[in-house]
Amino acid sequence: MSSRRYVRGWGALSLAVGAVLVGTAAQAPASRERPAAASDPTAVVTVDGCSAGGGLCSVPWHTVALTGGPVLTGTPFALDAGASGPVELELRTPGVLADVTVTDQSGRSVAGTSSADGTRWTSAAALPAGSRFTARLAVERAAGRGAHRDLARLDFRSPSAPAGERLTVAFGPDDGRTYGVGQPITAELSHPVPADDLRARRTVERALDVRTEAPVEGTWYWIDSNTLHYRPRVYWPAYTTVRVHSGLDGVRITDGLYGGPSRSLTFTIGARLEAVTDVSALKMTVFRDGLPLRTFPVTTGKAGYRTRGGIKVVLGKEPLVRMRGDSIGIARGSRDYFDLKVRWATRVTWSGEYLHAAPWSVDAQGSENVSHGCTGMSTEDAAWLFGTVREGDLVRVIHGYGAPMTPFDNGFGDWNLSWPEWRRGSALDPSAAVAASSPSAGALRPEL
Repeated sequence: MSSRRYVRGWGALSLAVGAVLVGTAAQAPASRERPAAASDPTAVVTVDGCSAGGGLCSVPWHTVALTGGPVLTGTPFALDAGASGPVELELRTPGVLADVTVTDQSGRSVAGTSSADGTRWTSAAALPAGSRFTARLAVERAAGRGAHRDLARLDFRSPSAPAGERLTVAFGPDDGRTYGVGQPITAELSHPVPADDLRARRTVERALDVRTEAPVEGTWYWIDSNTLHYRPRVYWPAYTTVRVHSGLDGVRITDGLYGGPSRSLTFTIGARLEAVTDVSALKMTVFRDGLPLRTFPVTTGKAGYRTRGGIKVVLGKEPLVRMRGDSIGIARGSRDYFDLKVRWATRVTWSGEYLHAAPWSVDAQGSENVSHGCTGMSTEDAAWLFGTVREGDLVRVIHGYGAPMTPFDNGFGDWNLSWPEWRRGSALDPSAAVAASSPSAGALRPEL
């Protein structure tokens, strides 16, 4: 079968003013022959919903004659039920599409790109099913020695999604709160998207939209088939608002799975708070927006229980927590076993590493590392730290002896990956080796 698009069974129908022709289409070639200039001012545009899909396209195209004034219009129409790829608009009469803006029924802009010759516009992703869209076009055509520009409007609907299961997204952290500059965004999918289905992963990732007031470079990382994290290249800008939205509702992800509605997320970023523990110097310095606030002595993990090095993120705070040795594998009756009620505990790992008050080790603080992995300090300093930091703030451990903080299996160690390493976890990265099979990817909350 020829790879060129064709119209079957329509005979010699002419493109009369306001007429809409529908035909069965094969795959769209890189360029198509366009009709010779007509004697009337009609601009002819074709629209289909399977461009860039690869292979043959069985979805009918819609050929629309845009006429009238001062804004050219065509009869509204619905894309064929088989349309599942990006939507393409192409000018079929001489001229160029000088400008294309496509919006959905809520007024949100649809991302897309224009071809080098200016005759074709293609959406960046498939359009959500069951939605209405308006394309506003500026059509430029030769007129004597100059060019004439017409404005045009085209209204169409995407096909409804078939009945069945829907993939939805639960975003984190909590909506409406303020977090530190290190807080990653999490996305939990209701259905798995396996690593070997790169097309489906790209569809999902493109639809998960993250915006801030000032542009921030960032991307998603696939932790496993159901979980993604998003972080910027560097930390979030202080005092900004982050908005997260899923555009998956109605989008075809696989042959049998479409996206469903998901709740959006908005949160704010506070000051840049960073607590830096220098293990060899046995002290902690807390910085706000780059300026030191307070320095005090600490004790960290002794031999056999070294405190993890690298960058951690505050996960939560507990004014009083019971700590037991058996929660980290120390048997009852062992000389290292402990069972303590601890005040002002700031958690940085799910397995039980805290920054907390340790009045029993005040003599060692600043001179010796004697803990079982936590960072201990005086009750006064711990209470001050507890009242100063919030979830998402940074805790950095330097000049230590412990193993590095892992990226994903024990809290938010996301910042311990370099930016090139992080980008390789995105399905949109050209060299991506999707991270679902990464040795460091595992359960997000292991049993304590």
